[in-house]
Amino acid sequence: MFIQNNKKEVKQKFYIEQSITDGNVTFIVEYAESLEGATNTSIAMKLYFAQQVGLKLRQVKILMKDGIVKTEAGALYYLLGDIVSETKMGGIGGFMKKAVSGVVTNESAAKPIYKGTGEILLEPSFKHYILLELKDEKIIVDKGMFFCCSGGIDVKPIMQSTVSSAFLGGEGLFQIALSGTGVVVLESNVPTSEIMEYQINPGEKLKVDGNFAIARTENVKFSVTKSDKNLIGSTLNGEGFLNTFECTSKTPGTVWLAPTKPIYNKMNFFDFPFTNNNMNNQ
Repeated sequence: MFIQNNKKEVKQKFYIEQSITDGNVTFIVEYAESLEGATNTSIAMKLYFAQQVGLKLRQVKILMKDGIVKTEAGALYYLLGDIVSETKMGGIGGFMKKAVSGVVTNESAAKPIYKGTGEILLEPSFKHYILLELKDEKIIVDKGMFFCCSGGIDVKPIMQSTVSSAFLGGEGLFQIALSGTGVVVLESNVPTSEIMEYQINPGEKLKVDGNFAIARTENVKFSVTKSDKNLIGSTLNGEGFLNTFECTSKTPGTVWLAPTKPIYNKMNFFDFPFTNNNMNNQ
């Protein structure tokens, strides 16, 4: 066993930032107030500046009691208890279809499914996590945002409706559709406090100059339109094309915008060494 210094009270390292329970599964987002494991001045300097600006290491913990969850491939850090993992591929044909889809969409070929009783910890990172609760609903999110969800949520890549939407809108050829009833955990570069929610009434349009719309309900159609009535006017006014979101149903739709996302992208010249992409490779 590890021997702690009895002269100093040992404080808890991780604290609960948010949590939500769906039946037999509880999703918990934890954060560390600080990291104290620096072994050289380079790491110490980075940790110092991270603490000064409030950058916190976060991790998603899942508590299961005869429950079912799905995660992004490669997200598992460790699991404890009577939990089994399975990946549904649908035979050779299903495997090939999902493999090809994974190559085209740059998404994993399949999402691991975990069943049983115990605890799962997913890979920690300095990113932010968004907890959503769906009730027989469907939302569309940016590719790469899905992190984990309840077993009752269906996760599928969907293609943009038009070629112009895919290439002129900056959203890529594919996005991720999440549908069903349960809890969804999204991974985000932007905190929830900087995400704005807009309701769009039937027939109403929301036009955005940039690709910082991160999610929308299924009754909101995404397209790319000219900022002016004609192409020449769109070129002269400096706006060019706009990402357009239109409610196509009789009930209002919702679009979530992250206006600060492009700012962070511009500032991201130097990648901090601790991310989900390389945490295990340090």
